[in-house]
Amino acid sequence: MGADAGAGGAAGGEGFAVGAGVGERGDGGDELLVKLREFEGRAATVGGVGRDPVNAPMIRHWCEAMGDAHPGYRGPDAVAPPTMLQAWTMGGLAGHVGRPGRSDTNDELFALLDGAGCTSVVATDCEQEYLRPLRLGDEITFDSMIESVSERKTTKLGTGYFITTRMDVRVGGELAGTHRFRILKYAPARRNPRGDEGPAGVSAAKGAGRTTDTTDAASTADVATAVSTADPAAPVGPAETAGATGSAVPVGPAAPAEPIGTGAAPPRPGSSRPRPVVNRDNARFWEGVGHRRLLIQRCTGCGTLRFPWLPGCNTCGGPEWDTVEASGEGTVYSYVVMHHPSFPAFDPPYAVGLIELAEGVRMVSNVVGVPHDRVRVGMPVCLEFRQYEEELLLPVFRAGVGREGGGTAGDLTSAPAPPGGVGVPSGGGS
Repeated sequence: MGADAGAGGAAGGEGFAVGAGVGERGDGGDELLVKLREFEGRAATVGGVGRDPVNAPMIRHWCEAMGDAHPGYRGPDAVAPPTMLQAWTMGGLAGHVGRPGRSDTNDELFALLDGAGCTSVVATDCEQEYLRPLRLGDEITFDSMIESVSERKTTKLGTGYFITTRMDVRVGGELAGTHRFRILKYAPARRNPRGDEGPAGVSAAKGAGRTTDTTDAASTADVATAVSTADPAAPVGPAETAGATGSAVPVGPAAPAEPIGTGAAPPRPGSSRPRPVVNRDNARFWEGVGHRRLLIQRCTGCGTLRFPWLPGCNTCGGPEWDTVEASGEGTVYSYVVMHHPSFPAFDPPYAVGLIELAEGVRMVSNVVGVPHDRVRVGMPVCLEFRQYEEELLLPVFRAGVGREGGGTAGDLTSAPAPPGGVGVPSGGGS
């Protein structure tokens, strides 16, 4: 459904009447909700099989990415981190199409919502329950179902429905854990040039499956509450409960209109660069980026710096934190040159680096200012904020340039490229 049709529906014409029924109990006269709730209890997967047994390499990669050094996750008697529960069921780049046990339930449900103008989707949270540890060699099976569909909700993103999918994960027929995953499938709010919402607060999406809301995200309150309901008596759901993960709000960080440094790196014609996922745990980071500041979390209990941003300290478990601003100096700790797959708005090959900042934390970003085949482990880099599109400002790292703009990559740019285009520091890396 196009934007014009969506606006007509909101005004009371045909289509998704997004302006009515917010916060009502039951179906509230919502004919679409009646159809959606026919999916409750329907199986999405029956007898699904994990692609791999529980194994040490996946556990190691997970722990390195999460900065989790718990000794119970290493050695011959290792168990998997409980939060990996869903990872063992994932289909990888190939997805779940054609895999055993998969039904058309999700496809049919999403097609119904898309046809009603709810063409955008955002993950709001997940809940997990752990009943037994997963050990090396365990073979995973799983079943999933549509557990619930909420009544129509209006949020700052738009108006739509919260869909909860439940997955039961088993080992040898024994229930090992339960994973509930909740999304909001919605018609995006229409914004006029002043940033106000249009009639009824929403319109249908101009492009299926991706949010294009580019209003001012510099306000931390707007970012942090982007999935809060307009009606305080009708909360949006468990995204506001402690311990929920992945409260994703796909809003691009604020940025001034003028380019910085070497200027914009234009996307491919007709494409748009993916927006960062801003949630309640990292909203302050993206607010800093919008002001050209790279902020690092610091635990106020033990003083440990951490990146990426997390709700608590991995060292002492403390929940309180403040921030320090990174100097911008760093080195390439590891890197990869991306050739395939090719994504819209990116022009491969290009270098993606794991950058070790002078403060000791590491972050993933693009390495610019040097050909992709001249990036090297240990290469000095400096922070730069690059304007990719009118409203999208992102931190990247320029090779061989000092904080004040002096110096070059020197003979690092003339060294031969390593085989395969992948750099790994001695002793291993992320």
